[in-house]
Amino acid sequence: MSETTLDLQLKTLPNAPGVYQYFDADGTIIYVGKAKNLKKRVSSYFTKTHDSGKTRVLVRKIASIKHIVVATETDALLLENNLIKKHKPRYNVLLKDDKSYPWICIKNERFPRIFSTRRVVKDGSQYFGPYTSMKTVSTLLDLIKGLYQLRTCNYDLASEKIAADKYKVCLEYHLGNCLGPCEGLETEAHYQENIVAIKEILKGNFKDSIGVFREQMQVFAQNMQFEEAQKIKEKLEVLENYQAKSTIINPRISNVDVFSIVSDDSYGYINFLQISYGSIIRSHTLEIKKKLDETDKALLELAIIEIRQRFNSNSKEIYVPFNVNIGNEVKVTVPQLGDKKHILDLSIRNAKYYRMERFKQVKITDPDRHVKRIMAQMKTDLRLSVEPRHIECFDNSNIQGTNPVAACVVFRNGKPSKKEYRNFNIKTVEGPDDFASMEEVVYRRYKRLLDENEPLPQLIIIDGGKGQLSSALKSLEALDLRGKIAIIGIAKRLEELFYPGDSVPLYLDKKSETLKIIQQLRNEAHRFGIEHHRNKRSKAALNTEMETIPGIGEKTIVDLLKVFKSAKRVANAKLDELEAVIGVSRAEKIYNYYHKNEE
Repeated sequence: MSETTLDLQLKTLPNAPGVYQYFDADGTIIYVGKAKNLKKRVSSYFTKTHDSGKTRVLVRKIASIKHIVVATETDALLLENNLIKKHKPRYNVLLKDDKSYPWICIKNERFPRIFSTRRVVKDGSQYFGPYTSMKTVSTLLDLIKGLYQLRTCNYDLASEKIAADKYKVCLEYHLGNCLGPCEGLETEAHYQENIVAIKEILKGNFKDSIGVFREQMQVFAQNMQFEEAQKIKEKLEVLENYQAKSTIINPRISNVDVFSIVSDDSYGYINFLQISYGSIIRSHTLEIKKKLDETDKALLELAIIEIRQRFNSNSKEIYVPFNVNIGNEVKVTVPQLGDKKHILDLSIRNAKYYRMERFKQVKITDPDRHVKRIMAQMKTDLRLSVEPRHIECFDNSNIQGTNPVAACVVFRNGKPSKKEYRNFNIKTVEGPDDFASMEEVVYRRYKRLLDENEPLPQLIIIDGGKGQLSSALKSLEALDLRGKIAIIGIAKRLEELFYPGDSVPLYLDKKSETLKIIQQLRNEAHRFGIEHHRNKRSKAALNTEMETIPGIGEKTIVDLLKVFKSAKRVANAKLDELEAVIGVSRAEKIYNYYHKNEE
């Protein structure tokens, strides 16, 4: 892979948490790392001078970069651990004793024990986690122990053994930490009720438990047992801030392929996540160019077969966003909620990020393709007959009815053409009348273009609702241009797009590129008009009362306003203050003018 492509990958990395993977020229993964911000972290490898010789050698060997976007920094930490253990990259320093992250296990047995473990055993037990901190695990287990009296012994509490009085209660029973199921002093049904409540805590449903803790804290505080109350408070804080589980790993999800698709008019982007033993071990995104108007379903079915063959996947189940037909050998699941839906959402997020990065790369390497795609998208979204390569947007500007002006901004191929921007001083309209002002400037603009035989735009955008749009249409009709140029109005409040003769506005997706370009046009017209309006008002501000004073010209007024900032301060200034700025003769004229009525 060329250096240019590597540079492009660096420039288009997302500012999101995730895991990055470095590959050498042979396509072998040589390093896996985590990042709170992928763009900043990966870029630092190529912009800093590294003290470590190993890091310098690593950077020289990097030929390409891949990444997986996740929801949080914690997820990145867990995913990094999985990928290092799976691929064993040569430049990663493996954790001492190959440490795994801790889980909380609810043992698959009669009267289940609950304990922490670093090994997930497929024996029917339930595992919650993994957790990045053993302190969190210990706190949760302490909380559970404080709330519920569970056994800690490893006896086999089969019903026949309990009936045969095989066991005797231990010290934990006498301390009140266990209710003695080993002697039949607690029923299995009661014990299971506690287990169900504990599972809710581990899943993140703390409402009932938090209520119990708050009651305990208040009792301790009322009894002046402040140390005990503080301990409960600390446990409450940990419990309230605790996130139940990671979207990265769930031991119940094993040997599954996850596929999702994001598409536009020209391409489909299919993300693939491979899950093995509850861990993501591979992420790959495929770009497919549309030849016809293929549906997302058709593209996804094609991609699933190709990707599974490429990576030799034998998974018997796949997760997808909608039903697909890929034969009877594979179970197709469309997750609706829970952990499976979280994994699917993660895949969709990676497909979206890949699409965004491809857009950025194409914008750098092939701007014409980028422009064609944008123009094709705008043509479709706005229901136009031609691509809007030349767009003009109009905006009126008047503040409290003074100095009414209008602005026309021009975009070519989706980008501002500032040399073609035009300002208009309203000539035929008395007072603040936005509708009449819009009618005037649209007529003047296109009358001139017609007279000078200049090309007309494919699209006109009017900043305003139905009223301004109707006014602009009158001018187009007067010039015999109605129907020859597409025209729409955009209302500020809800970003509604109005079409001539259609009472129902069009609403575009708030994230669509078409709406973003229209908003940029509107904002540019507003900015350009306001700027002209301010300049005009500044000039008008010089036409103050001072200009009526005999012997006082514009230069003198400007000199005074630079020092005194306003005409009012000039009027209240002392004679010696005025003399210091404009000299004795002119100072006396101004001072006498403002103080002529004083005795």
